[in-house]
Amino acid sequence: MKKILVVAPHPDDETLGCGGTILKHKHQGDQIHWLIVTGMKKEYGYSLDQIQKRKNEIREVADAYSFSSVHLLEYPPAQLDSMPLHELIQRIHAVFEEIQPEVLYLPYPGDAHTDHRVVFEAAIACAKWFRNPYVKRVLVYETLSETDFSIQPDRQRFHPNYYVDITPFLESKIQIMRVYASEMSDFPFPRSEQAIRGLSYVRGAASGCIAAEAFMLIKEIER
Repeated sequence: MKKILVVAPHPDDETLGCGGTILKHKHQGDQIHWLIVTGMKKEYGYSLDQIQKRKNEIREVADAYSFSSVHLLEYPPAQLDSMPLHELIQRIHAVFEEIQPEVLYLPYPGDAHTDHRVVFEAAIACAKWFRNPYVKRVLVYETLSETDFSIQPDRQRFHPNYYVDITPFLESKIQIMRVYASEMSDFPFPRSEQAIRGLSYVRGAASGCIAAEAFMLIKEIER
């Protein structure tokens, strides 16, 4: 049994980026944990109705994945680049110490949303072998509407080198994504059922299966 930690800047990133892979880990009997960095609060401008709805979504998604734990840092969305990075690193490190994950799933730092870059930078700082030697593998996931919308000419694009066959889990991934109803819309909106299926089939065609999720493997230690 492996200990898995999925780090999501916002709820729904985990499902878009690696929902099928999470379900596969669950099927294999691994222990899966979820860290959500941002959150909704009244002082951030969200209504009580929005806050409660998001709490219900997180609870429903956590139950669907059977997460062993859910950690909420509740930083303001779209403002992480204005927060002290050392503070974010300390709080993520505390979660690492509690869980001691062997496998990390992180957002791609070249995504259009700056929150994704900041979360990656903070989390990868916690993955140094001399700081947290239990981390054996680090994978970066792609997020529809963020990874594919990055147009920074000086930054390397997402080039997957690791694929996970999610054929048996694709429909369940889409069903879980439906929980985030306010984040979904009709095709050709990138967070739509058709777009999720389409990307899964493209990644499957690249790796010899019907449906897959793609990652960049950036660190692996075999002992």
